[in-house]
Amino acid sequence: MHWILGIGLTILVFVVLKRWGSLTAEQRKRTVWQTGLAIAGGALLIMVLTGRVHVLTAGVAALLPLLRKLPALLRHWPTLSRLLGQGNAGAHREQSPAQTAAGMPVPEACEILGVDAGCSDAEVVAAHRRLIQKLHPDRGGNTYLAARVNEARDVLLGRTG
Repeated sequence: MHWILGIGLTILVFVVLKRWGSLTAEQRKRTVWQTGLAIAGGALLIMVLTGRVHVLTAGVAALLPLLRKLPALLRHWPTLSRLLGQGNAGAHREQSPAQTAAGMPVPEACEILGVDAGCSDAEVVAAHRRLIQKLHPDRGGNTYLAARVNEARDVLLGRTG
């Protein structure tokens, strides 16, 4: 029986090391985080099931990994709250003369990207790249915020449609 477990463990280690070698640095970092969180979650689940940890304590511990995203969320809170329509800012918006064909006024586009009104195209592209890396759906963002950032870029670069 011990031989079978030893052979199985050896094969598992071989497969894991082979896959680890084919990962990029970004994928390795993500895999380490995911594995660490899975191990911590499994240990927490075992402790809850055996009665060593209260369920509420386990719930709080499960929220701890989300604190990693908190600084980025707080940094973008004014933009996010405005984009999500909190308050009366979006309730009665009038058509302004500075509004473009895309439907977004230039000052709003500047505010979304965090650039000045007289900025260069390179500054717009750099601001767009910085934000879209954080808000893209493939990176944990949502499609609405990514679309607003893309629309702001298009407005400031003079693109329509």
